[in-house]
Amino acid sequence: MKYIIIGLGYFGASLAEKLTRTGNEVIGVDHKMDKVELLKEKISHTICLDATDEQAVSHLPLKETDVVMVCIGENEGANILATAIMKQAKVKRLISRAVYALHQTVLQAMHVDEIIHPEEETAERWAKKLNMHGVIDSYELTGDFSIVEAEVPKALDGLTLQEADLNDKYSVVVLTLITMEEKENDLGVKAPVPHTEGVANSKTRLTAGAIMVLYGKSKDIGAFLGQN
Repeated sequence: MKYIIIGLGYFGASLAEKLTRTGNEVIGVDHKMDKVELLKEKISHTICLDATDEQAVSHLPLKETDVVMVCIGENEGANILATAIMKQAKVKRLISRAVYALHQTVLQAMHVDEIIHPEEETAERWAKKLNMHGVIDSYELTGDFSIVEAEVPKALDGLTLQEADLNDKYSVVVLTLITMEEKENDLGVKAPVPHTEGVANSKTRLTAGAIMVLYGKSKDIGAFLGQN
């Protein structure tokens, strides 16, 4: 896939490197030349420009890019302005970094597709989330095992866990299901809030659009998601 990462601080740079190592094309963007120079040999492409300058941004291959991530953290105003320019450009998928609660509320009001909290989430988790189809979030455990939140595939819609038989077919266990309920935030904007269904059992019914919490080896979870 093709990514543009705007803001090459610690989080943005780390994410850019991990996505490049897993075979993706990554364009790293920052207004500071020293950050651009530091990464030019480590990721696919680096560009020094001001992402709050609409004319400068117009030279980026936005239409051909799968995901644009605004990772600016030291300047909230620049983050919001760069995000607004990306929304105006109608990029395919926009992910932006929130520094604090009010900043997140503003991004939600702008209808940003997804919001990053780097202080709570590692670049490793985001790299896995972006590389595995349908992954919402992931948690590395000891050894090769992971807990992964992923969307229920359409192929499993309406099946019970007994009927889906994921344990025998893929060596993957569904721990619980999460559904999203819309609630208003402080600005009166409706935003999805997760609701956990409780511990899953053989009679738990899968619904497309819900989120499964999966446990198993990372390679087995990846194989299951790849085939579905």
